[in-house]
Amino acid sequence: MPCASFQASPVLQSVLTCPNCQQSTLEAMPTDACVYFFECPNCHQVLKPKPGDCCVFCSYGSVKCPPIQAGAACC
Repeated sequence: MPCASFQASPVLQSVLTCPNCQQSTLEAMPTDACVYFFECPNCHQVLKPKPGDCCVFCSYGSVKCPPIQAGAACC
């Protein structure tokens, strides 16, 4: 009997850390959209994905976005 493949549920929260002021903020990640811009609540710098990343969570988050966690291409 073959083993059933197990796929863990994606983590849906990530801590975004602003590269400008180092403020960390716990944010919910959408499963159906990419977040391209995020305004730091402390210094108000608008974060954008780094080159090669699909969203701010992949660039500045403690956890990559749900599609990347699942091994799929993001938006």
